[in-house]
Order: sequence, then structure tokens, then C-alpha cells
Amino acid sequence: MKIHLYVLNRLVQAVPIIIGIAILNFILINLAPGDAVEILAGEAGAANPEYMEDLRAKYGLDQPLYVQLVYYLKNLLQLDLGFSFRHNTDVSALVLERMPATMILMGATIALSFILGTILGVVAAKNVFKLKDRLISVFILVAYSIPLFWLGLMLIVLFSVKLGWLPSSGMESITANHEGIERAIDITMHLILPTVTLSLFYVAVYTRLMRASMLEVYNQDYVRAARARGLSENVIAFKHVLRNAMLPMVTMVGMQLGSLLGGSLIIETVFAWPGLGRLAFDAITQRDFNLLMGILLFSSIFVVVLNILLDVVYTFLDPRIEIR
Repeated sequence: MKIHLYVLNRLVQAVPIIIGIAILNFILINLAPGDAVEILAGEAGAANPEYMEDLRAKYGLDQPLYVQLVYYLKNLLQLDLGFSFRHNTDVSALVLERMPATMILMGATIALSFILGTILGVVAAKNVFKLKDRLISVFILVAYSIPLFWLGLMLIVLFSVKLGWLPSSGMESITANHEGIERAIDITMHLILPTVTLSLFYVAVYTRLMRASMLEVYNQDYVRAARARGLSENVIAFKHVLRNAMLPMVTMVGMQLGSLLGGSLIIETVFAWPGLGRLAFDAITQRDFNLLMGILLFSSIFVVVLNILLDVVYTFLDPRIEIR
């Protein structure tokens, strides 16, 4: 099957999955405690029963839950994610506004953790049970143990408060009015601390996985044959072992996309990064359920689509794999 047909087939198969996720999100969120109408009425300074009933009628919250679900699914088929009561605008507009910031943070995190994890895993596998391997193992243990929010706060204290090298919050210096390359540099400086904080755990995961995968591939027959032909260890490691050892790494990236989105919520809150994670946190505290459902649905679609793309990447890493 050609790649474009495979991708199209997988996207069609993903449609009922995404609808099922949307239904599940709707049910779980509406079962959660809290009432958006009470928050809106409280902010307006008019919490009498008549005003609250008017609000429920205005936003369709006076209907039975199954009726609200039918309207929600009908709107989804029209690509309408609903209306944010708190922000007084369409959910889709808010999601699209915050999406680039989250994509930048996630892209930088995946790139940094994947590259460092691969390098450290290769070094550990080539020096198994030696000093370098043991030092890397200690680093992995520490990286597993450190809470992300605590690490983020400590990095802010050290590099922002004490040394003054890096900005402590936000995505860019709004008052500076940078443009072009200056703005790109400014965003990069703001990106360093949240990326390093969010990457640490995943560097540890990818390092252990790469080490184990490399050691497994080293025991394959074709590696022994390469040694018998007199090839150097560097040629064997980087030309014959590394490419096949990368396959579990690609799988792990796909599996951890959901947890990466969840981790970005904490990091975006700590560093005031204006992404979907911080927007989701605000939606939870403000009981803005339409906005929260929109963010969760977008995150689900993102994970599904990216996993399909990773399946295609498999075919380039290992030509023996056939897409069906």
C-alpha cells in the first residue's frame, strides 16, 4: 500500500476513536463538581436564582445532559468547538491562539530529550559497566526522582533571580517590541528554562531505552558478522546498530505524547508560558467546561495524527517494515 493511501486509511479509522474520546470527555467533565453559571453570576455580582436561570437558558445549560451531548456532537461535526463563557469568545479561536506556544515548547522538548537521550544511551551502551555507564546511570536516577515543578522553581531562582541570565516567565518580552531575528532570539531565551525543565525526565527515559536497545542489537548475528569482517566498533555502533536501535525510541515518543502534554500544563503554569496547558489550568479553575473539552479534544487529535506520522517514519528507519 502506498504511504498516502495508508495515511488516509488511518485517518478514516481515527474518526470514530476521536468521536468516542469527545463523548467520554463530555461525560467525565460534566460529572465533575462545580458550576460555571455560579462563577459567572458571582463575578457579575448578581447571584439571585432568576439571573442564574437566565444564564443557564442563554448557554443551553438548562437542557438534560443527553440533549447537551447531542448538540455538542452536532457542533463538532460542523467544526464548532463551542463558546467559552469565561473568555467570551469561540473555543476554536482560543485554541488556535495558544497552540503555537505549546507546539514550540513540545517541539523543543522532544528534540532536546531525544537527541540527548540517544547520545547518552549510545555512550552508556559502548561503555557498559564502566565508569561512564555508571555515571550516566546515576544521572538517570536523579532525573527520575526530581519533581518537575520543583526543578523549574530552582532554575528560576538560580538563572533568573540570582544570576539574571535568563527570563523567568512568559514567552517573550512584550514591552521590548522585538521583530524579526531579535524576536526569535528573545523567544529562544524565554524557551530555555521551561524546555530544560520539561526535558529532564524524558532524557532519562530515552537514555535507558536507548542503552537497552543498543545492547540488545549488539547481540544480533549480523553484528557478530560485522565484527568478524574486521569493522571497527565505531562503524558497527553508528552504521549497523544505531539505526535499528532507534525503532523503540520512535515508539516511545508516540506513547509519551499524552504525558508530555500533561507535563506541559505544570511547566506552563510555573513559567507563565502562554500555551494550551496553562489555558487548560485556567479553564479548570474557572469551570469553563467548553474550553476544557475543546483543549482535550485538540490534544487527542494531535496525539492520534502524530502517531500515524510516526508509523510512517518507521518505514524509513527500517525498510523491512511494510505498511498495510
